[in-house]
Amino acid sequence: MTLTQELALADAQGRRVGWRGWAALVVLMLPVLLVSVDNTVLSFALPAIALELAPTSAQQLWIIDAYPLVLAGLLVTMGTLGDRYGRRRMLLIGATGFAAVSALAAFAPTAAWLVAARAGMGVFGAMLMPSTLSLLRSIFTDRDQRRLAIAVWASMFSAGAALGPIVGGALLEHFAWGSVFLMAVPVLVPLLVLAPLLVPESRDPRPGRIDPPSIVLSMATMIPIVFGIKELAVHGLGLSAWLPALAGVGFGILFVRRQLRVADPMLDMRLFRRGSFSGALLVNLLSVIALVGFLFFVAQHLQLIAGLSPMQAGLALVPGLAMMIAAGLAVVPIAKRWPPRVVVPASLVFSLGGYVVVALSTDSGSIGALIGAFVALGLGIGAAETVSNELVLASAPPAKAGAASAVSETAYELGAVLGTTVLGGILTALYRANLAMPAEIPDAAADAARETLAGAAHAADAVGGTAGEALRLAAAHAFDAGVTVTALLGAGLVVLAGVVAATSLGGSRSAAAREH
Repeated sequence: MTLTQELALADAQGRRVGWRGWAALVVLMLPVLLVSVDNTVLSFALPAIALELAPTSAQQLWIIDAYPLVLAGLLVTMGTLGDRYGRRRMLLIGATGFAAVSALAAFAPTAAWLVAARAGMGVFGAMLMPSTLSLLRSIFTDRDQRRLAIAVWASMFSAGAALGPIVGGALLEHFAWGSVFLMAVPVLVPLLVLAPLLVPESRDPRPGRIDPPSIVLSMATMIPIVFGIKELAVHGLGLSAWLPALAGVGFGILFVRRQLRVADPMLDMRLFRRGSFSGALLVNLLSVIALVGFLFFVAQHLQLIAGLSPMQAGLALVPGLAMMIAAGLAVVPIAKRWPPRVVVPASLVFSLGGYVVVALSTDSGSIGALIGAFVALGLGIGAAETVSNELVLASAPPAKAGAASAVSETAYELGAVLGTTVLGGILTALYRANLAMPAEIPDAAADAARETLAGAAHAADAVGGTAGEALRLAAAHAFDAGVTVTALLGAGLVVLAGVVAATSLGGSRSAAAREH
C-alpha cells in the first residue's frame, strides 16, 4: 500500500470521540504545560544556583545546554520506540523518570550533579513530547476534532511560555532555587494516575525491527548540530562551532542513506516527499525562530531599558501569548473552509506587522507598542502553527505518528536554538558595534558594558552619577538600534515562512475540501 493510500484509509476510518477522548486530551496537556514552563523558568533560577553551587563558566553553560542537547538527540529515537512499544507506555516511563530526576535536580549538592540531572531530564523529556502529539493522532481520528485538539496542544506551549516567568518569579520569591525543578512532581503525578484510565494505548501494528545503527546515527546527527549552533552563539564562528555542525551534517547524510536502504527504516523518508509534510515542518521551524528571537530582545528591552521587573515583564507578554492561544483555537473552523496555502500566509501577515511595529518603535521605548506588536505576532504564529502541526500529523500514517511527531518536535527544538543563536547573536554583534562608550567610564566597567546589555546596566549602576546615566542611555540606544535591524530580519523569516506555506501546503479550496 502506498503512503497516499494509507492516509486515505486512515481519514476514511476516522471516528468522532466523546467525553473520554477530551478528558484524555486534558491529561496529555499536563506534560506539555510542564515542559514549556521548564523551557523559560530555569533562567530565573540561574543567579541563585550560581551563588549556592558556584559552578564554573563551563558548568553554568552545561546546566543550560545539557537538557536541550540530549532532548534533541533522542527525539526521533524515542518517537520511533513509542511507535513500536506503545506511545502511552513511553509517556508513562517518561513522566516517571522526568519527575524522579527533577526531584534529584532540586537537591543537587554540586554543579556536576545538576548537569547530570539536566541530561537525565533530557532523556525522559524526549519520551514525553512525541508521545503526547502522536497519541492525539491515534485518539482523534476525525480530522475536524484533531484540528481542535492540536490547537489546544499548541496553546499549552504558549500558556507555559507565559507562565514560566510568572511561576519562576513567584517560586523564587518564596522558596529556594530547587523549587523550579520540584514543580514537575505535582504536575506529573496526576498524569501517572489518570493516563492508564483515560488514554488508550496505541502502537504500530506492524513494527519493523530495531536498527541500532540508525539510533546511533540519529543522535550523532542532532547533538553535534545543536552543540555547534550553541557554540556559535557563545564563541562565534570558530572551530568549536563549525566542526561539530559539519560532523552532524555528515552523520545526517549517513542516516538518510541508511533509511533509504533498510527494509524497516527508523524514519520513513517517503514522508519528506510530501510537500505538506516538509512544508509544514519548515513553516514551524521558521515561525519558532521568529517567535523565540522576538522574545529574546523584547524581554531584555522590557527589563533592562523600560525598567520592568522579571515578573512585570512576564505579565506584559501575557496579552500576546493569550492572543496566540485564542488564534490557535479560532483558526480551526477557518481551516475547514480554506486550504492551508491560504490560511497560513494570511495569518503570518499579522506576524509580519508585529515585527514591523517593533522595527519602528523600539527606540521610542513605548511599552504599549511592544505589547501590541507581540499581540500581532502571537495572532499570526498561533494560527499558522495550529494548521501546520495538524498537517504534519495528517501527512503521516497513524502507525508512524510517533516518528512524525518526533520530527516536528525536533523542528521546534532547532527553531528555539536558532532563534536565540542567530537573531540573538546578530543583535549582540550590532549592539557592540553601535555602542558609543562615554569617555569617563573606567576600563573594567567599559569591558563589561561591551559584552551585553545586562553588563552595561550593572556597570552603569556601579559607576553611578552622570557618567552612569550616560552609559545607560548609550547602551539603550545601541541595543535598540540593533533591535531595529534584527526585527527586519525576523520580518524576513516570517515572509519566507509565508512563501513556503503558499507554495507547498496544499492546492485549491476544492482539494482541501476533499481532504476533510
